[in-house]
Amino acid sequence: MKLIVHLAFATLMAASSPAPRATRVKELVAVEGVRENQLIGYGLVVGLQGTGDKRQTIFSAQALANMLERMGVQVNPAAFQVKNMAAVMITANLPPFAQPGMRIDLTAAAVGDATNLQGGILLATPLRGLDGQTYAVAQGSVVTGGFVAKGGGGTSAALNHPTAGRVPGGAIVERPAPTVVLGGTIRLQLRQADFTTAARIAAVINERFGPGRATPESSGAVRVETPPDYATRGVDFMAAIESLTVLADRTARIVVNERTGTIVMGKEVKISPVAIMHGALSIEIQTNYDVSQPAPLSQGATAVVPNVTVQVKEEKAKTLVLKGGATVEELVRALKSIGATARDVIAILQNLRAASALEADLEVI
Repeated sequence: MKLIVHLAFATLMAASSPAPRATRVKELVAVEGVRENQLIGYGLVVGLQGTGDKRQTIFSAQALANMLERMGVQVNPAAFQVKNMAAVMITANLPPFAQPGMRIDLTAAAVGDATNLQGGILLATPLRGLDGQTYAVAQGSVVTGGFVAKGGGGTSAALNHPTAGRVPGGAIVERPAPTVVLGGTIRLQLRQADFTTAARIAAVINERFGPGRATPESSGAVRVETPPDYATRGVDFMAAIESLTVLADRTARIVVNERTGTIVMGKEVKISPVAIMHGALSIEIQTNYDVSQPAPLSQGATAVVPNVTVQVKEEKAKTLVLKGGATVEELVRALKSIGATARDVIAILQNLRAASALEADLEVI
């Protein structure tokens, strides 16, 4: 028996170091209070082809009985079983500043033992926020993006997850979303907290609208006072701020995925003067099974005897030296020259970080 492990290695890096480009403030910040709100609801999907809830899911039958009762049909939930129906939980995100009549997408997922929602139709279902208020009503055809095919002898094939699907534009907003007033004091929240970027955003706003208008409160927030000229034009003021450009700063970081062997490193990563010795030690264990036959007319029995062999191979250590200020491109080129694999690169990076020779944050996921 022979065990072979393959580890993929991928390094994403630019071929050259382009000049840093300015980024719009719109891509760097969000206005405090201007966000999506999550909605949830419980509904029924009908029109399934025998792939709905079974007898053990009693709440779907109860929900159908309640709906039929509101339509004037009296039924006993324990007296019937409808396999063409499934109980689902519905989730959606209410966009900021959403107005009545606006349509939003939603997701429906089976909560019972239904096996497939393909071809089903979601009946009218109220979607509520965490405050208990109804903000939208959902209804429409469920698109699963997957399927289940069954053949003879109990064989089946499935693609994706047919017990969950989407209803594009299936919810109509009935109540306006909670909003904030764009005026007075506005707080900008950085999508990635950074002191340097926050200070630069405040500087460009003060340069455009006058000194003292913007103040960086922390690495993640900038407070902005609305100028008198924009007192009643909060939307125009935010549009003017979003169009400003800033040279955003970022922390040098290396992201390592040990499961897939993927390593992503930025060009700004620097290496301190360091010498790296790399050697390879490989151990291969093989098990072969030999059959031992007894002599003719003897009292012995046939036996299977495992024959285990162990081979150890150690290569000579290879050495590379990096000068001060070496970039990640030089590091990868040097490691490639000595035949380093993904596992070797990950181990070397961790050792460089432990030796304080890696001027970057090392994140292992």
